[in-house]
Amino acid sequence: MPYVQRDSQGRIIAVSASESDATREWVEEGSHDLNSFLLDMALGKENADPTVVRALSESDLTMIRVVEDVVDLLIEQSLLRFTDLPVQAQEKLLQRRSLRESINSLGLMGNEDSGVI
Repeated sequence: MPYVQRDSQGRIIAVSASESDATREWVEEGSHDLNSFLLDMALGKENADPTVVRALSESDLTMIRVVEDVVDLLIEQSLLRFTDLPVQAQEKLLQRRSLRESINSLGLMGNEDSGVI
């Protein structure tokens, strides 16, 4: 899910939950192009405060780490098995762990990775 339509410059101009003649291209949820389109749509709405919309978007990034930490805690306490998660969720969590480990091994972070989302 989502399928998109792009303009001649490659920008997303329409999004649909299903494929159609106009929206044939499938994009990964959370892709930069899709997020930009959705943010632009939100900012274009009447009475939408751009500061609030941007703050909400930024808070989404920090919430990602909170969710990861909760999942890790549930697994650590044997309340959840990693394999119980959908395969896509497992892949994303493993990818993020690997990226954080890479950053930490380069010494780009202090002893903690708390600044890494």
